[in-house]
Amino acid sequence: MSNDLYRNIVIATDGSENSQRAISCGIEIAKLSGATVHALYVVDTPSIISETWTAGKEVVHELIISEGKKVLSRVKKITEDSGVEVKEVLLEGHPSEEIINFAENNNMDLIVMGTLGKTGIEKFLMGSVAENVVRNSKIPVMVVRNEKS
Repeated sequence: MSNDLYRNIVIATDGSENSQRAISCGIEIAKLSGATVHALYVVDTPSIISETWTAGKEVVHELIISEGKKVLSRVKKITEDSGVEVKEVLLEGHPSEEIINFAENNNMDLIVMGTLGKTGIEKFLMGSVAENVVRNSKIPVMVVRNEKS
């Protein structure tokens, strides 16, 4: 079965357990619509590597990039095993901005992502990538909550 509503779906993941449900949901939508999945991992370099931190910056950066590649490789395997075409995308920057820019500049039809379900002061202090994407994206966004939230 094929549907022209979704041809290109971004599944944004941070590799956490919380993002697994979003990955599964995104894959199911892609299977139903015949869409290509674009598995997206954003290395949050601005918050991790500040201008004032110099010692070991390159080593930490490479470790973070390596972790992102591992996460994308796992998502690629799960997606391919489901019979869905997948492309891996690794970006660096502010996660919400990069997710929105990628989706809007690459003809994506849907953004699928998970949420950590943070509330109160923790949400206020740390912000919410999912909330920022929902508020600012011109592309439809599906946010999948953690089962425990």
